[in-house]
Amino acid sequence: MHNAIDWKQKIDNSAKIKFAVADIDGVLRGKIISKAKFLKGLDEGLGFCNVIFGWDMGDVVYDNSAVSGWHTGYPDAIVTIDLSTCRSIPWNDHTPFFLADFSNSKDVGDACPRTLLKKIRQQCIDKGFNPQFAKEFEWFNFKETSQSLKEKNYSKPEPFTSGMFGYSILRLSQHKAFYDDLFNLMQQFSVPIEGLHTETGDGVCEAAIDYTDILEAADRAVLFKSGVKEIAYQHDLMACFMAKWSSEFPGCSGHIHQSLWDKDASKNLFYNASDEHNMSDLMKHYIAGQLYCLPHILPMYAPTVNSYKRYVEGAWASTSVSWGIENRTTALRVINHSHGTARLETRVPGADANPYLSLAASLASGLYGIENKLPLHILPTNGSEYQNSANQPFPTTLKEATDAMKSSDIANKLFGHAFVDHFVRTREWEWNQFTKKVTDWELKRYFEII
Repeated sequence: MHNAIDWKQKIDNSAKIKFAVADIDGVLRGKIISKAKFLKGLDEGLGFCNVIFGWDMGDVVYDNSAVSGWHTGYPDAIVTIDLSTCRSIPWNDHTPFFLADFSNSKDVGDACPRTLLKKIRQQCIDKGFNPQFAKEFEWFNFKETSQSLKEKNYSKPEPFTSGMFGYSILRLSQHKAFYDDLFNLMQQFSVPIEGLHTETGDGVCEAAIDYTDILEAADRAVLFKSGVKEIAYQHDLMACFMAKWSSEFPGCSGHIHQSLWDKDASKNLFYNASDEHNMSDLMKHYIAGQLYCLPHILPMYAPTVNSYKRYVEGAWASTSVSWGIENRTTALRVINHSHGTARLETRVPGADANPYLSLAASLASGLYGIENKLPLHILPTNGSEYQNSANQPFPTTLKEATDAMKSSDIANKLFGHAFVDHFVRTREWEWNQFTKKVTDWELKRYFEII
């Protein structure tokens, strides 16, 4: 986080300010405004059309939203700039940049993902816990532009590199300018990367972002995705964070690392050296809560039709409600080596998940387990979870997962009815848009032979 002096210094020599808010899909929507409008907005708030929560990622307006729609006339909602998020954009002439949310809006505040995370974070702090989180992402890079992809109808995009070169020092050296820009410019953008490497697949990368407070972790995550895309464009590349762009390659994860500390962040409350697995009772309740809630809130981790294509056996993604010690085949992976590093990795979300919502889901469900002292009755998986039929499998479609969330009381308890109602409506809309379309698979399979 940054202080007041920082933001005043950063805007001092700039005539313009850039700010953005995250919509329900985690897409940053923003504006460039004058310094005068920015300063005035700090006192009065800034207007932002409420359509931001009334349309999908393709700017098609929902026909089922109560929060925003033609029935509201699409008025401005009040957006509040968070001064602590001040940054300058190193690849954009060091333009000052801020994140904002709708935490002071009576009209759309309940639909705002960042506002929801702030509420869950405060609940955690009120219980005496300090939530420390970090995100990691996998994504593919292509030698494409928006125009070139459109011209080829999104068919056969050309990968940035070819071959299965996971953890390749060679690839990092071959394309030094791109990788150096990713690492260095993100650091200058106050999104510090802990590690960056190639993954298994043509043109795929993975990056882990530094650990920090949960809200800052989510801010860094949304800025990372947007920043990677902007940096890639400058190298004539296109970055893709789809959960599964091709059946030939593993999907793209958006794993969440997390632990709860005491108020002054001196003691890791997840660690207990006297336990068999170095796990405190608090951590066990937290894990039990995530496992219990997972089937009720899966769309917050897997929000798109494509998300469910990632849950494939043997493809490095979890497929069931499960956990294990240092096990990368389970939904939850316990990392238990030391007091400083003990944490839980939630491996369910893909790179397509809204960071504010996936982190809110992780923390809220963990706190639910602590508050209700849920026992960790699901046994840890030893070896491959893919060979274990004892645990509950994930839903196979967005519709199935959304129906489960819609009919569940757990989601309302965790996030409130107003948010759940809006979010469920948006996921129902997403599924309905998909079911109307004729796919290439259908054409290839049925066009001639049927």
